[in-house]
Amino acid sequence: MAAPRAARGSVAAALLLLGLALCVAASEAGGACGCSADRAATATAAAAAVRRYSPEANAQRPGRGQMVPIPAGVFMMGTDEPEIRQDGEWPARRVRVNLFYMDQYEVSNAEFEKFVNSTGYVTEAEKFGDSFVFEGMLSEQVKAEIQQAVAAAPWWMPVKGANWRHPEGPDSNISNRMDHPVLHVSWNDAVAYCTWAGKRLPTEAEWEYSCRGGLENRLFPWGNKLQPKGQHYANIWQGEFPTNNTGEDGYKGSAPVTAFPPNHYGLYNIVGNAWEWTSDWWAVHHSPQETHNPKGPSSGTDRVKKGGSYMCHKSYCYRYRCAARSQNTPDSSASNLGFRCAADNLPDNLQ
Repeated sequence: MAAPRAARGSVAAALLLLGLALCVAASEAGGACGCSADRAATATAAAAAVRRYSPEANAQRPGRGQMVPIPAGVFMMGTDEPEIRQDGEWPARRVRVNLFYMDQYEVSNAEFEKFVNSTGYVTEAEKFGDSFVFEGMLSEQVKAEIQQAVAAAPWWMPVKGANWRHPEGPDSNISNRMDHPVLHVSWNDAVAYCTWAGKRLPTEAEWEYSCRGGLENRLFPWGNKLQPKGQHYANIWQGEFPTNNTGEDGYKGSAPVTAFPPNHYGLYNIVGNAWEWTSDWWAVHHSPQETHNPKGPSSGTDRVKKGGSYMCHKSYCYRYRCAARSQNTPDSSASNLGFRCAADNLPDNLQ
């Protein structure tokens, strides 16, 4: 059931919207990565999966390029050095995950349009008649018509007519952004799409395991340096938030789902670009004991989202790290919130 409309529009909900190489490669190069025997085995399996299911290999396998196998293994979820303690990023705990499949890319506008055309689905933002949009993305005409904003976060504005087809309000469209991630999609909308596609949302553990790509104790999917050799690896905010986005990475808003280098599992934009829903209910206290395929609490009021977005900047939203997390009510939507799907087995239409 969707969260009450009042909860979706509350200040708290709005604020929440703000919200190396593999061990094998390191050892081959003479480096150290602190792998235990089973972590090394996981890394070996990961390397094999990447070789078999790299984007180049998938190009030769029609229909398989949209999902990649994530090998079973064990990893340390969370961190013992949390940057945002109130988000429940800690403690680091040992988690075992079964093999599953993950979308290589965030669900794009083009893919979501196929779903809508096939089913007639109407998103919750369309039903409610509005959605949250970052003020810096709005035209002066749209801003002039807005009578309210969130006092504690004035850059978030509820915009009438904002939805996945009109990301910045009724005077915007996605005609030149069909390869960008679909935005303004609630958790309920994401579940509806995944169900139609024969998939599901990933658990938080699966998402974080996928994000790390076989690396241990690293901040980002590619290592600890934000810009290795000066190269941008994710679509985030450069400059001073919220007044000046220099767009050094090439984008001031969303980027194509194929932009930037993939991680070692072949996943693109797993951090930055758009926040991604997971299936878990939100909680901030975690047992340090080892778990196997954890699925989060059995109930709650908010769902976990991961990965940060094009609006994230270290000064206020350092959440484009693999261990970082945030939450929203299941019917929340915003101009930086999307998703990707997972599956236990490769759907029939992709085999």
